[in-house]
Amino acid sequence: MSANPAHIAIIMDGNGRWATSRYLPRVTGHVKGVEAVRGIVKACMARQIPYLTLFAFSSENWRRPPDEVSMLMRLFVSALEREVGKMHENNIRLKVVGDLSRFDAALREAIANAENKTAANTGLTVSICANYGGRWDVMQAMGKLLAERPGATSFTEEDLSSQLAMSYAPEPDLFIRTGGEQRISNFLLWQLAYTELYFTETYWPDFDAAALDAAILSYQQRERRFGRTSAQLVDVKKAS
Repeated sequence: MSANPAHIAIIMDGNGRWATSRYLPRVTGHVKGVEAVRGIVKACMARQIPYLTLFAFSSENWRRPPDEVSMLMRLFVSALEREVGKMHENNIRLKVVGDLSRFDAALREAIANAENKTAANTGLTVSICANYGGRWDVMQAMGKLLAERPGATSFTEEDLSSQLAMSYAPEPDLFIRTGGEQRISNFLLWQLAYTELYFTETYWPDFDAAALDAAILSYQQRERRFGRTSAQLVDVKKAS
């Protein structure tokens, strides 16, 4: 059985459907989704997971109704301001990843304050992907490479990886998507190449520590070969 994953990445899907199924306004689902984030952060800390990455707002989410987008932005600011103190007390480092240029000044300031306050913390690293897209990430990484090495005609995978928005973190071991959809929706396209995928019908507001344990158990029961055969893995384990 594999050890716990070092890095878990989650698409937190189903907030709106959770609310709609209960005849509640969609905003209620998003508020409950923030509570679920709090619970999963605590669960990852208890299970000594070093990295947790959450897909909060994709570059495609701007297509949602303007009033819902506005509400999500306000919720993001209030959650940052409310939670950053607790995260700092618990030695959590917060990173917000994505094209932040489209956010208003208040949100960018809240993000900068939260990141600066927690920058030296050495416990769980929580990355929030906001206005993020995997294709954007690869393109901005390539742009940085071309700017640094004008005239270069070839690059290695390591060159590109070092310029990705989450170059500070190892690639995810376990990807979880809640809400019943079975796709990765332009999330960490480069980084998920060898990640174990786990899909659940559970809506995000209902995803708790027990649901996280079920996903981790599924991961632990898989054989991660990275192109090798099972026999080769046995030989590697013997050699180590």
